[in-house]
Amino acid sequence: MTITAEAMTITAKDERALLARVPTGLFIGGKWRDASDGGTFNVEDPSTGEVLLKIADATPADGEAALAAAAAAQRDWARTAPRFRAEILRTAFEAVTARADDFALLMTLEMGKPLAEARGEVAYGAEFLRWFSEETARIAGRFSTAPDGNSRLLVTKRPVGPCLFITPWNFPLAMATRKIAPAIAAGCTMVLKPAGLTPLTALLFAEVLQESGLPAGVLNVVQTTSPGAVTGPLIKDARLRKLSFTGSTGVGRRLIKDAADQVLRVSMELGGNAPFLVFEDADIDKAVDGAMLAKMRNGGEACTAANRILVHESVAEEFTAKLIDRMGAHTVARGTEPASKIGPLVDEGTRTKVHELVTDALDVGATLALGGQSVDGLGYFYEPTVLTNVPPHARIMHEEVFGPVAPIATFATEAEAIQLANDTEFGLVAYAFTRDLYRGFRLSEELEVGMFGLNTGIVSNPAAPFGGVKQSGIGREGGLEGIDEYLETRYVGIADPFGDA
Repeated sequence: MTITAEAMTITAKDERALLARVPTGLFIGGKWRDASDGGTFNVEDPSTGEVLLKIADATPADGEAALAAAAAAQRDWARTAPRFRAEILRTAFEAVTARADDFALLMTLEMGKPLAEARGEVAYGAEFLRWFSEETARIAGRFSTAPDGNSRLLVTKRPVGPCLFITPWNFPLAMATRKIAPAIAAGCTMVLKPAGLTPLTALLFAEVLQESGLPAGVLNVVQTTSPGAVTGPLIKDARLRKLSFTGSTGVGRRLIKDAADQVLRVSMELGGNAPFLVFEDADIDKAVDGAMLAKMRNGGEACTAANRILVHESVAEEFTAKLIDRMGAHTVARGTEPASKIGPLVDEGTRTKVHELVTDALDVGATLALGGQSVDGLGYFYEPTVLTNVPPHARIMHEEVFGPVAPIATFATEAEAIQLANDTEFGLVAYAFTRDLYRGFRLSEELEVGMFGLNTGIVSNPAAPFGGVKQSGIGREGGLEGIDEYLETRYVGIADPFGDA
């Protein structure tokens, strides 16, 4: 199989050969095994609806076994040398990078994104392994003399303990590495429940970690079609000490409530409703480039996607015309096709929701400038779509549209732009294009978000803290802050060593 930036030639034989190498069991206590009741489920190709693989379907008993394995491994794993953990992460980074073609194709098959995008995710996801391998040996505390001089203060960092990770379907590798890498670095054991729509990448990654020397029980993987039945008892189990979830705000709220009973540490990366602001002094060509990145990355199936494009009325006509040209030039095709720029949406439910939001916007007064329909034939394809004159009360301005749809509205003043941008319960990310440096700083302080892209359409970076405010979540992933989510602070008070001198 050959996958390069210049030519991406994939045959059915290549696909079958890769799928034959993907583990299909549960990964518990360092061993691959069937579900306790023998149950399985199908993983489908969203571009055709055909079955890719039949894999083990975890039961509540399997979930309990996974947590038991993690709890049993926790003490020894926490006591391993930081350098040992770091070397496992570095080895895994090199292994994922060496197998980039396999991971890219597998994500394209089970999630639908074009191969070029999948390769980008491999590089992004692998970088978390390298970043946290470098942070592992930098976990530190402090030692000081108490202000009154009568004692010494020793502060240390310890792993929080066994963790439960629930990851989404849209970035099958990166969402796993973004949680697993800092947990390994900190000395925590884990149970991973990957999304039922895209579990294959997680299974292949678990195999890579096993081959990279990760001890048995440190990572356990339990894919299932009954996520509530499997994860619910784990969240109520006293052995679990942390829950990290990436997904919708509605599910996140319920998980936070459930986690309260055990007072679990929680990290929640939830929904987004990102505004993309284009001011009158912006470089319009660069703003269109940024909008294409912010809107069309992953076909729009990203929590960081530009959901509301707000353009100053004086440049709206020029910006809109150029955005329509760019989006209209995108080829919609199966992700393995060399010309593909937009693959299928992940399932029929997602496509139906996208079309409902488009239809609602048109019903309340928006104008259809491009697209607006499902693509006939196999798979869950949807046309690149641009809506203009979208009124503020349209559902699409308040609900995430996980698809290739760009809703455009206008503003007249900076104050109005900020008001429109902040008019949402979400606060994950915002983008703005302006040549005015002072305006950029004002926006960085006025916009109610956890991340802000100034004159750029992409902010995600393993070296930066990822996360939001308001109902977009709690905690941060990546950056220097990412490892702190997996560490507890312990204070030791020591009597004055000169007290009896």
